[in-house]
Amino acid sequence: MPKLSKLADKMPPSPIRKLVPFADEAKRRGVKVYHLNIGQPDIHSPKQVLDKLGEIDVDYIPYTPSQGTLSYREKLTAYYHKHQIDVSPDEIIVTTGGSEALLFTVGSIADEGDEIIVPEPYYANYNSFVTLFRVKVVPIQSKIEENFALPPIEAFEKLITPKTKAILFSNPSNPTGYVYTREEIEKLKHLALKHDIFIISDEVYREFVYDGLQHHSIMHLDGMDEHAIMVDSVSKRYSMCGARIGCVVSKNKDLMKSVLKFAQSRLSPPMLEQILSETAVDTPDSYFEDVIAEYDKRRKILIDGLSGIPGIKIGHPKGAFYIMAELPVDDTDRFARWMLESYEDNGETVMVAPASGFYSKPEWGKRQVRIAYVLKAEDLQRSVEILKHALEIYPGRI
Repeated sequence: MPKLSKLADKMPPSPIRKLVPFADEAKRRGVKVYHLNIGQPDIHSPKQVLDKLGEIDVDYIPYTPSQGTLSYREKLTAYYHKHQIDVSPDEIIVTTGGSEALLFTVGSIADEGDEIIVPEPYYANYNSFVTLFRVKVVPIQSKIEENFALPPIEAFEKLITPKTKAILFSNPSNPTGYVYTREEIEKLKHLALKHDIFIISDEVYREFVYDGLQHHSIMHLDGMDEHAIMVDSVSKRYSMCGARIGCVVSKNKDLMKSVLKFAQSRLSPPMLEQILSETAVDTPDSYFEDVIAEYDKRRKILIDGLSGIPGIKIGHPKGAFYIMAELPVDDTDRFARWMLESYEDNGETVMVAPASGFYSKPEWGKRQVRIAYVLKAEDLQRSVEILKHALEIYPGRI
């Protein structure tokens, strides 16, 4: 039998999706599964986007420019200006989702053996992006006891070597829901300028910030034209995960020339999804006001519910729609699988994402899970009830 590549062996499986076969089997047995494992919102996409689906009238579906259509990039420019981010269409390259934006970014800035510092826990697919280019993730651990705040800047500096090319973080954070302060981002800026490295800011959850906090973009900071890279996506903002439209934004001309070469190699981002995304940019503020209020309600339900379960420790998210929880169990991978294979409460169970895949060393997340509050209030309340009961009888409880 022909052998696969060494790279194929090194590619990590998705901790968010690896339990899907067990969930599918549970459903075949007639068990209802509440999916708290994946950031797939049940919020409706904006009405004008759904209406546009039926209005698109074309005779064929052509390639689009590799950097994305000009009309969409102009719309994005106006959107960013609204958020005090001063960019031009030439400083935006449209990608097939935020994932491709990160792939093109890593491929443009790092060679084999180079290093990217990432606060952890971090979005699990960061491992995949760097593995493809044989780049090394250098983790710096944030703590649940400190609500996953940015670690001390001195700790970052100790990790910088001649091979360090960038610091990568998501803001608001997936998986912790932490929202970085202006002061924290300023500290990263000074580190980038001092050591001449990039800051990559993954800002796909920009709109979802609570408790009166404000989102601060890396693009808000002066003096970062050559060092700041922003990654973005329509997936969460407009509940359009399947549209697969993202972008890379930077004022660094050399970087953008490189990203464009990667974009040209895959030809073009999809045409129809760009039309829908262009329509989405005109979404009224009232849509976000309603959506944010709904997520905030769900967040509070989950915080209150989990806080009432003995032995659970939680981070208190201020943004996005995730919460990290430490459970009183021996191993959350085993617990999550047990929930799907061996447990049900009145024909129902819950699927969570074990946190082992959100850390560079799986053992650091072996007692934590990420829970996405993307279900309606009553489903979240029921999920908490199921989780509480399951923890009472789980054989591996500690």
